[in-house]
Amino acid sequence: SYAERTFTDQRFLAIFVDGVDYAGEMMIVALGVDDSGHKRVLGVRQGATENAAVTTSLLEDLAERGISTATPTLFVLDGAKALHAAVKRVWGDNAVIQRCQIHKKRNVDAHVPDRHKPELARRLHEAYTEKHFGTARTRLESAVRWLEKLNHDAAASLSEGLEETLTVVRLGLGTTLRQTFASTNAIESTLKLVRQVTGRVTRWRDGDMRHRWCTAALLDAEKRFNRVKGYRQLATLAEALESDVVKRNVRPSKLA
Repeated sequence: SYAERTFTDQRFLAIFVDGVDYAGEMMIVALGVDDSGHKRVLGVRQGATENAAVTTSLLEDLAERGISTATPTLFVLDGAKALHAAVKRVWGDNAVIQRCQIHKKRNVDAHVPDRHKPELARRLHEAYTEKHFGTARTRLESAVRWLEKLNHDAAASLSEGLEETLTVVRLGLGTTLRQTFASTNAIESTLKLVRQVTGRVTRWRDGDMRHRWCTAALLDAEKRFNRVKGYRQLATLAEALESDVVKRNVRPSKLA
């Protein structure tokens, strides 16, 4: 069982956290990437929604099992406020958060008329593939102003957490690592494997059965995980995280 694992001697540079539908129930899944690029299933919690209390319980359990909250860590989240609040509550200033760019695109796109979707896609692609953080932020801010003329809700959706969708750009990661950590695809692709394992089950006795089967299938899928793309450059991620946390936590007077 994943709950019996301890991680005292392991360094996890990144943790993906996402709420996913599994057989009609919400499962909060945490997937870690260690400093050699291997992915590990860290934990699963069952909840009616992406609840802050449920997610906090999951993250606190990870800390109790040896994952350091004192080490700068990249968290890749789907954008749910509950997940964001839970990560900040447990990891504090050592949490460096990347909002999933794919979730953001979907959320904004849902508000935009079909005739404007290609232009939206172009603007977001240019921003998310831009190498310089300042330029990328300017492109997104320009997109927000453009959207204001079309749909206020679309503009508000893009504006919310705007800079956190660009964390991988701010960290200065290379193209491959940026693609790896810009979205929660790692969890979503894993859940596809899980659903293949349990897809033939037609009758679920109770929620506990779902949790047990989901956990077992995740651990089975883990045996077939490949290392993340760009793992040879993970040392640059470790350095960037340390530098980013120091910069954000040093008072302006100390930088003078």
